[in-house]
Amino acid sequence: MNTDKITEHIIGCAYKVSNDLGAGFLEKIYENALVIELKKQGLHAEAQKPLVVYYDNQVVGEYFVDILVEKSIVLELKAVKSIDKIHQAQLLNYLKATGLKTGLLLNFGTPRLGIKRMIFTTDEHR
Repeated sequence: MNTDKITEHIIGCAYKVSNDLGAGFLEKIYENALVIELKKQGLHAEAQKPLVVYYDNQVVGEYFVDILVEKSIVLELKAVKSIDKIHQAQLLNYLKATGLKTGLLLNFGTPRLGIKRMIFTTDEHR
């Protein structure tokens, strides 16, 4: 399954969780529910998956992804009033540091699910 189809499935699962639970819970509740829904839909999903961070081709540490889907898509979950630029920068840095290309920032903190898809590409012309 290609990345676009996987993200489409993820977004569908996130809408189901958002519609069923509504706003007002902590991120962990949405994380647990979303993992259940992703697995029901046949996707490989790992919560709090440790990923190694590299700098100059050397390991500099590790962080835990909220959810890693199909070993390639990072899900960063929030339960806030609105998605801020710092949340987007956080996800972009996670993608850059781990070498993964695709991430979704999902905000369950409002009555309408907030979704921001981010793609990390290397731009050698900068």
